[in-house]
Amino acid sequence: MTTPDAPALPLRPELADEVPYGAPQLDVPVRLNVNENPYAPSDDVVATIAEHVAHAARGLNRYPDRDFDALRDDLAQYLAVESGVHLHRSQLWAANGSNEVMLHLLQAFGGPGRTAVSFAPTYSMYPEYARDTHTRWVTGRRAEDFTIDTAEAVGLVETERPSVILLASPNNPTGTALDLTTIRAVLDAAARIPAVVVVDEAYAEFRRAGTPSALELLDRYPHLAVTRTMSKAFAAAGLRLGYLAASTELVDALRVVRLPYHLSAVTQATARAALSHRDSLLAQVADLRAGRDDLVGWLRAQRVDGRPLQVADSDANFVLFGTFDDRHAVWQGLLDRGVLIRETGPEGWLRVSVGTPGETQAFKDALTDVIGEK
Repeated sequence: MTTPDAPALPLRPELADEVPYGAPQLDVPVRLNVNENPYAPSDDVVATIAEHVAHAARGLNRYPDRDFDALRDDLAQYLAVESGVHLHRSQLWAANGSNEVMLHLLQAFGGPGRTAVSFAPTYSMYPEYARDTHTRWVTGRRAEDFTIDTAEAVGLVETERPSVILLASPNNPTGTALDLTTIRAVLDAAARIPAVVVVDEAYAEFRRAGTPSALELLDRYPHLAVTRTMSKAFAAAGLRLGYLAASTELVDALRVVRLPYHLSAVTQATARAALSHRDSLLAQVADLRAGRDDLVGWLRAQRVDGRPLQVADSDANFVLFGTFDDRHAVWQGLLDRGVLIRETGPEGWLRVSVGTPGETQAFKDALTDVIGEK
């Protein structure tokens, strides 16, 4: 008996040769490849989360709060402390990771016949958000120091007339922060189109002293959205909670495209429990900033083939360094020594997350060995 050939799946043509996003998840002693906070939650934090989740579990037969007002209040209170910007709950939005927040933005403001603009190198998921929402994707280029030339950025916006502009600050994978002058100029250009400007501040808590947040501009620009996450500073990558601050009108547009009850009761409970421990969790951020600055200095003192390594200025919890004629060989050499970092960014560059002092030292030792073999 013969079996008929299975029919071809009607996959969208633009997805035919695509592969799923994902960094390597390898079981090695030192994992410094996906910008996680290396410090696990304390016993006190775990106990509070367990208590909140147990309470939520008693009501799992009911749908969760669709608009998660209590969580939005907690996020507003946190931002008031962290950035000195006071917002109403109606100006906050949250979803399952900042990835879903970004997707909501592209669903609401992108789409067929519309364009999204950003500046490369930047986060590799941005073009995928555009692809998944049938939004045309256009990138300008960053300067050699990974900053954005203000005049060129405004020119690109005026030429392409996008509906969404994505600015990462600090940028991934470079760690580069934007000054408010550049952000204001892009916002002013966007207002004439009009377009929504998204400033992705996933790593904002790690910014160096004196580096401002785009949250400070919200009261003057209703077409600005500032995205954040609890994955990094709050040591909660496994929680998958991202959020956004914007005008009430912009947030209301996202409420139209979100799926019903998209934030589970357990997610809301866990996020609120973590936020209640914000002081202790953010105390680790200062240590990570100091570790990053030390790592930048150490890397700049290293030499490959007689020349010093190039290291990008970083306001994040990771460092981009290079350049190597064969960066994959360096990446593999580190992996062979039990240290996993990320092969990403411009050709010849590598990115390493800041770990615990012991993890960072293991990376230094491994890199010294690999460079010494060259």
